[in-house]
Amino acid sequence: MRVAIVGASRNRMKYGNRALRAYMRQGHEVFPVNPNANEIEGVRAYPSISMLPPGRLDRVLLYVPPHVGLQVLEELRKREVGEVWVNPGAESDELFEKARELGLNTVYACAIVDIGETP
Repeated sequence: MRVAIVGASRNRMKYGNRALRAYMRQGHEVFPVNPNANEIEGVRAYPSISMLPPGRLDRVLLYVPPHVGLQVLEELRKREVGEVWVNPGAESDELFEKARELGLNTVYACAIVDIGETP
């Protein structure tokens, strides 16, 4: 799977970093998204979704506050995206409504647990 991790962090205690490592362990192609990092866990980081290499994103994981997630959803409307995973703490009613308006296939659950890993 091609997986964008929005809110990926250099801090190994944060869930954005834990998700990055979990998906890497399972052999997925990962794209950390963080405007304040050039590299995370040895992988090139991107400042935004719009700066990612072209092509379908099978999953986009959100580990950002809801107001940031709303901006990300706007960027996603320009991409082919399989699923958007809104992880605990990233959700809001407004985000849910916006995702529905955009027709995004949105999952509200822990994306780390979904692949059989422990956060």
